[in-house]
Amino acid sequence: MSKRGLGKGLDALIPETGRDAEKSNSENEIEVVKEVIKEVIKEVDTVDINKIEPNKFQPRKFFNEDSMQELADSIKQHGLIEPLIVQKNEEDFYSIIAGERRWRAAKIAGLKNVPVIVKDYTSQQAMEVALIENLQREDLNPIEEAEAFNKLIMDYNLKQDELAEKVCKSRVAITNSLRLLKLDERVKNMIIEDKIKSGHARVLLAIEDGNEQYNIAIKVFDEKLSVRETEHLVKMLNNEKATKKAEENKANSQEELIYKQYEEKLKLVMGTKVNINRKSGGKGKIEIEYYSPEEFERIIDIMSNFN
Repeated sequence: MSKRGLGKGLDALIPETGRDAEKSNSENEIEVVKEVIKEVIKEVDTVDINKIEPNKFQPRKFFNEDSMQELADSIKQHGLIEPLIVQKNEEDFYSIIAGERRWRAAKIAGLKNVPVIVKDYTSQQAMEVALIENLQREDLNPIEEAEAFNKLIMDYNLKQDELAEKVCKSRVAITNSLRLLKLDERVKNMIIEDKIKSGHARVLLAIEDGNEQYNIAIKVFDEKLSVRETEHLVKMLNNEKATKKAEENKANSQEELIYKQYEEKLKLVMGTKVNINRKSGGKGKIEIEYYSPEEFERIIDIMSNFN
């Protein structure tokens, strides 16, 4: 009885032509990968670390010391695996386009030379690349991100939708990010220090007064309020303000009506136009108009007879 191929192994089930084609495709893929690696290696140079300087367009301003030390320890053990992206300056130095954190950590680790890929960018391209790299790595805090967006818009006259396309973000995300720049400086610093999140901060934008904004931010931090709890707190405060303002407006309207009645009484007595101009603190002045010397004399006579 024929075994119908059982026991012959996988070779019996795959035709020779199929195996050859599979082998050929695999070899082709390997060759393609080799060529790509060769091209990348060709681009990588080694540069004296002291000839590299930070990028003036770097959107990132805050570097966590503990995280930096961890990276430095890793570089000591394994070396700098990913090259820096740099651009050559006129002074024979290189400015970093992408990789400032790795460069700083490499200096801490004591490296003398670092791998780099040298590129030639315009100032706008340099800033865009630096921003995009940080966004992809999620290295920027919300304020650094907003400031970088704003700088691109202001320096290069970009519209928000144009910027959104360049950095692969939605226009709404760009708008919400830029709104954070309207916050009180102390609140911005709390975001940078990760004491409150951007979600909390966007809620605080509903408060116009900077001191009040900061006080609420402190309360959020001290009491570890969630974004929803912060929304509730701000809503309550705004409702209280609205109620107080409505009451003040009502009181002012009633007082205004009383003073209008006084004006009318004085007009009848003086026989001419009278204005009562009120000031804060219960102060003010009464203006009595006259249109001729004779009328002035008449008004003086009336006032002289008041006693």
